[in-house]
Amino acid sequence: MIYTNFVALFNEYYTMKNIAIFASGSGTNAENIINYFEDSSVANVAVVLTNNIKAGVIERAHSLFTDVNVFNRDDFYNSEKIINLLAQYNIDLVVLAGFLWLVPQNLIDKFENRIINIHPALLPKYGGKGMYGMRVHEAVVEAREAKSGITIHKVNSVYDDGQIIFQADFDLDENETPLSLATKIHRLEYKHFPKVIESLL
Repeated sequence: MIYTNFVALFNEYYTMKNIAIFASGSGTNAENIINYFEDSSVANVAVVLTNNIKAGVIERAHSLFTDVNVFNRDDFYNSEKIINLLAQYNIDLVVLAGFLWLVPQNLIDKFENRIINIHPALLPKYGGKGMYGMRVHEAVVEAREAKSGITIHKVNSVYDDGQIIFQADFDLDENETPLSLATKIHRLEYKHFPKVIESLL
């Protein structure tokens, strides 16, 4: 009986997948993902990385007892520091959750097909450099789109260009505003992003 329990614990430990979350802002998606996997036997958020020393995600991660690493542009683009850090944590999947920098090629190569991003619109519309946050919602409302939603996609060397993994949408109200749209988008993100991550692992 003791041996059986030991084997079960051993298998669970060594099959547990490790997630790294990159975020630049408040970190509500990161917080939601950390909480989702808190008691999971599938995966664990091992570390949160941010390029913004004032990002709200730092306090959110610390409050959930999750390691945080703050890096600068030189670390990210001109060194192996981030790759080495991810190796230390034995990371299986990199998740971008409100991360605004373009991922460098060396990181894409190291984690081929293992970096995903969430975008607050239905790609390929309203994607690309500079299209993030309220800018996206303002553009969608201004264009009087009938629908909006979220896109979860793999990451390549072009903003919002990677293979689409999942989309969820909804109809816009006649009197939709960027703020009301943002609220609806956040609900979809919180509902679907952790589940899609889990399915990939």
